[in-house]
Amino acid sequence: MIALSALLGINHVVIKVVNTGLNPVFFAGLRSMIAFIILVIYFKITNKKMSFSRTTLGISILAGVVFALEFLFLFLALDFTTVTRNSILYYSMPIWITAIGHFFLPNEKLSFFKALGLIFAFAGVALAISDNQEPISIHNWQLIGDFLAIMAAILWAMLIYLAKGTKFKEVPPEMQLVWMLLISGPILLIVSLFFGDLVRDFQMLHLWGLFFQSIVVVAGGFLFWLWLVSVYPAASVASFSFLSPIFTIFFGWLLLDETLDFSFILAAFLVVFGLVCINKKSPEIKLPNLED
Repeated sequence: MIALSALLGINHVVIKVVNTGLNPVFFAGLRSMIAFIILVIYFKITNKKMSFSRTTLGISILAGVVFALEFLFLFLALDFTTVTRNSILYYSMPIWITAIGHFFLPNEKLSFFKALGLIFAFAGVALAISDNQEPISIHNWQLIGDFLAIMAAILWAMLIYLAKGTKFKEVPPEMQLVWMLLISGPILLIVSLFFGDLVRDFQMLHLWGLFFQSIVVVAGGFLFWLWLVSVYPAASVASFSFLSPIFTIFFGWLLLDETLDFSFILAAFLVVFGLVCINKKSPEIKLPNLED
């Protein structure tokens, strides 16, 4: 899970870089289509069968649409705001999945530590958003990027809910990813036509970034993540991502030379501390055996 967190951490740096060569929405659509082809090859090599069940058809299509919207917002967010700011807001996802789980998922009610974690994490998100040097207006692109990052986090939480609390959980992890890529690819490619030029200053570096995103991050990392969600409690799997913003902030500073001020570091600390509390198990209370 630490390795996956590091992968997700550098993932946003790669998106930020490739966005300079490709339209973000077009990039997201290409990524889904290439990753889908890689999954088809994976199924052929492992002699696994792609089974499309009618009983889960509707919920599978819905998951694909949510997946498409999540990465539509995320890729656009990274076009407008920095990797470090985006990391705090996007990886606030456990906040939303914990809140959703309290109301809709069995055995995932709020405990004292989870409630405490929500308070700290929300405070960190609020502080990160307030640390904006531009005036609030419709032309404040950084603020728009912040909003899109939060929307992407909420959609990520919804995706976990679909994978854990609906009939979509009956679909094997590999087929869950197949559905999400199969539905999201065409949607994102069509929508990209409304977001300006498809190709910007495209270079070989951007091509390598596209392949890294498609093969390593999506076909490999996401498949492993979906397997984790299918096996372990949703809030616990979601909350391991408290490591991801740390890695993302580090890579943003190291590779993109992004600056960090005190208020942002404090916001990061509050969010990470909140996610640690969310992931902390409540102590079990042993009741006496009345039959003794």
